[in-house]
This record gives sequence, structure tokens and C-alpha cells, in this order.
Amino acid sequence: MSREILTVVETVSNEKGLNPEDIFEAIEQALVVSTKKKVYTEQPEVAIRVHIDRKTGNYDTFRYWTVVADEDHEMPACQLAISDLDENEWQIGDVKEEQIESIEFGRIAATQAKQVIIQKIREAERALVADAFESRIGDLISGEIKKQSRDAYIVDLGEGGEGYLAKDQTLPRETLRVKSRVSAILSQVNRDGRSPQLMLSRTSNEMLIALMNKEVPEISEQIIEIRDVARLPGLRAKISVKTNDHRIDPVGACIGMRGTRIQAVQQELDGERIDVIVWNEDPAQYIISALEPADVIGLVLDEDAKTAEVIFATNDQLARAIGSQGQNVRLASELTGYKLNMILESEYSERQASENQAVIDLFYERLELDRDLAEVLAEVGFADIETVAYAPVEEFYEIDGLDDETITAIQERAKEVIISDEIAKQQNIKEPSAELLALEDMTPAIAYKLAERDIITLDDLAEQAIFDIEDIEGLNSQSAGKFIMAARQSWFE
Repeated sequence: MSREILTVVETVSNEKGLNPEDIFEAIEQALVVSTKKKVYTEQPEVAIRVHIDRKTGNYDTFRYWTVVADEDHEMPACQLAISDLDENEWQIGDVKEEQIESIEFGRIAATQAKQVIIQKIREAERALVADAFESRIGDLISGEIKKQSRDAYIVDLGEGGEGYLAKDQTLPRETLRVKSRVSAILSQVNRDGRSPQLMLSRTSNEMLIALMNKEVPEISEQIIEIRDVARLPGLRAKISVKTNDHRIDPVGACIGMRGTRIQAVQQELDGERIDVIVWNEDPAQYIISALEPADVIGLVLDEDAKTAEVIFATNDQLARAIGSQGQNVRLASELTGYKLNMILESEYSERQASENQAVIDLFYERLELDRDLAEVLAEVGFADIETVAYAPVEEFYEIDGLDDETITAIQERAKEVIISDEIAKQQNIKEPSAELLALEDMTPAIAYKLAERDIITLDDLAEQAIFDIEDIEGLNSQSAGKFIMAARQSWFE
């Protein structure tokens, strides 16, 4: 049998290109399994070790026990309690071993060894494929469609690699056929055997970037830089570019003579319409360019909130900016990173007038100013009482007829109003009950937010529905439901 083992190792190693050591370990594992089944049928937890001499093929079998503390001695078949041994000779964690009779490397052991070896071969083959393709993650690769299933296409990529192109990673209207060639981005390489190994995508932004690199030499040579990409795969995309050489027009270079370069990209993407715009570090100008072909007449930007109000003169221009099914504004928003609120000039003017009038009324009623002065304060940009109270004095100098004494009086009055409002707010704070605060996982912040909504006691909370309170900061539908059910516990009791 020793020669038979050496023959198996040599044959499989030569035919499959496996490391002989991996095959020896597979046979040892198979002999362990066979020994347990044949000799220790009633004790499956027994610990067995088999060692094969790599030169002669002879093998020995050992049974072993691990030394454990008395309180951990739960599996006598493979553990020994330290109190049953000489503590001067043994320590916890030691392994006591004794040689037992070896079984023959017969048909059963050979079959099990074969199964283990086949698994080792598969693992080795997957490792080779992973090694070959891992450095190409993010690259555009091509292959022939080998077969089609309900959910995916299997693509032969060569070098023993099979790509998995899920149907949700293909373009909406495209039809791919067996034996036709297809290009895709290698998005992921899985080394484990539980999922497809080489994951492909035709819908990712990287697909568009890779095709632009392929068709526009200036991009691959880094003369032109791609800054941002937004896609509705198979329908429309926007891509912003920046030139590192002022002599080169980045948009013209990407489009190519008579549109040949961009048309090649669009053809590969099943006719996906691609807008190329110039990237701009000024967010306002960037947004205006991203919304082309619509003409923007005004823009109100909030860089902290990443929002922008975009103003248009006519319904026609507004419709152009929004685009078919909202595609244009959606892509522009994704490209620039700003939430875009579209509005007509007439509507914006009406809203501004309404907001301005509200500010004037606020100054007139709360600061007790005459209406003309309140209007002037609103016109020069004061938007609330806090701004009036703490603005630098110089900002009031734009208003004719105001001296330092009057400015000081206005600001003092504004500060008095702010203090008065804060005192009233403090006096109106509602206190949550002790029982509400004592609920498991309840925090003071959440409890006081509930109290603001007149949810003071456990009964108040018990009467709520999840959607009544899930919007409170610190809560979600799951935690809101948990608190409500905890509050209702008293009903059942």
C-alpha cells in the first residue's frame, strides 16, 4: 500500500500540477476519516492523526487527547482532565498521544482521498485564476459568452477564467447571445468557492471611464483628466473632464472629429447618450454646465447643505433642465454632488417677496421699528432678529440716516427679544415622567423629544403608532416599536 500511495501522489501531482505535499495531506485526512468510520463508529468526536512518510509511503496512525482543566473536561473521547495526570509532567494545553493500528489504504480510503484531492484541485485552480485576474480588477476585459442562465451570462475570459455577468449588471435593452463577444469591467474576484469567482459589470461608472480611456488617447496619456461620472446605464450619462494642457479643448478631444470617439463609446453601451462637460472648481458654474442644454438665469447656492436653487426664465427652459423622465437633473445632481431644486423666476420672485414681507413684519412687530426702517433692514440683507442683534456695526452704515446711537438701540432691542424668547422656551419645557425615563435603552434626549409632543407618561407612549414617533432623532421604526411595546406592557399586566 505504501507504493500505491506514492504512485497516487506522483500521478496527481504531474497531471494536475498540484504540490505533492497537498496530496499527502489529502490522503492523511482521508485515512483519518476512514479510521473513525471503521474503528470508532460510536465515538465520532475521537481525535485521530495519520502521518505518511514522504519518502517510503509508510504511514502510522495515532490517537490523541488534549489536556484541559477539570471544569472544561466535557469530551472524554478527546480530552484528559489535568487532575487525572501527573501535574509535574503535564500542563493544560499539552497533547497526549498513543499509536494505534493503522487501517489499510483500501477502496473506501482511496475514494475519500480522491474526493479530497478533487476539492484540493478545485481550490488550486481557483487560486490560480484569482492570482491571474486579481491585479485586473477595475479593468475592461473581453470574452466570449459561453452559456446563459435565467440570471446571468457565463463569459469565457481565457486563462481558465470564467466571468459571471449578472443580468442586472447588463444594459436594460441590450441582447447578448451565446458565442458573441462582450466587454465588461472586472468588478470583483472571489477566492472562496461559495460564489462566482470573476464578477463582471457593464453598468458601473468604471465601464464608461474605461471606454473613454480606450477611445481618447489624451485621457490614457493623462493630458485630459476625468473628474466625475454619473450614469443611467443604457440611457444617458454625464461625464466631466479637465485638461492639464490649456492648448487642448477637453470636450472636443473626447467627442472627436465628427463625433467619432464618443460615438464608438455610445455604440459599445447600446446607444447610451453621453454628455461631456468641462469640470469647474466653482460649484455654481459647474452646476450650470451640468444642466446644459438648459439656460440658467440664477443660482442660489448653499455649500454647507450641498443644495442649490436653480432659477429659469421660462417653462421651456425648466423642462429642458429636468429632461425626459427627470434624467437631466438627476444626472446633474449626481455629477455635481448637489441637490438641485428647480424653480421658475416668477415663482422665485413671489416667494422672495413673501419671505421679505415676513421679515419686515417680524422687525416691525418684535423690534418695534417703523415700517420704513424695517423694509430697509430687510432690503440690505438682515434676515432675522439674531442677525440684527449680533451683526458688526459697519453693516448698518449702508442705511442712510442711522447714527451709532440708533444702531445701538436697535441691537439692544434685538438682544432683549432673543433673551425673552429663550426664557419663555425654558419655562415651557415639558418634563417626561420618571417611568418614561426608566424604560430600557431610553435616553434623556429621546424622552424630552417625546415630551415636546405631549408624550409624557407610559400610557401616552403606549397609545402611539410607530409612524408617529419614528422620525424623532435617535429613533427608527425598530426602536420606536420596541419602546411602544415596552410601554404597553403595563396594559397586559
